[in-house]
Amino acid sequence: MKLTSSEFGHNESIPKKFTCQGEDVSPELTVADVPGSARTLALIVEDPDAPGKTFDHWVAYDIPADTRTIPEATAPGTEGTNDFGKTGYGGPCPPTGTHRYFFKVFALDERLDLPEGLGKHDVQRAIQDHIVDQAELVGLYAKA
Repeated sequence: MKLTSSEFGHNESIPKKFTCQGEDVSPELTVADVPGSARTLALIVEDPDAPGKTFDHWVAYDIPADTRTIPEATAPGTEGTNDFGKTGYGGPCPPTGTHRYFFKVFALDERLDLPEGLGKHDVQRAIQDHIVDQAELVGLYAKA
């Protein structure tokens, strides 16, 4: 499986538009080579460089398995709660330095049918025995 964005490459800078200093909307993502056994996808975006703990920026699940493009500024599937305390996407907003933002997509062998608003840890527990493949895209951002 492969995860890419038309907005930035792997280990490249995320454009300001997709951050707290811009429009704070999610970038377009493309998912390729999803296994035929996948029934749904899940998406987690996190910053492991945040002070104190890994900061969750986006949690989404029960995304249809035939999704190949997640358009800019859209909510795929069911959205969970991020560490900003909101559902949906919350863009990069590092307090200092350059942080890494891991966009992770998981192909799952079943639909989760979980309620909206769950946090990353609940979603990770639900998917752990159902992952058939996964892919990752890392973006970088530092406030100007």
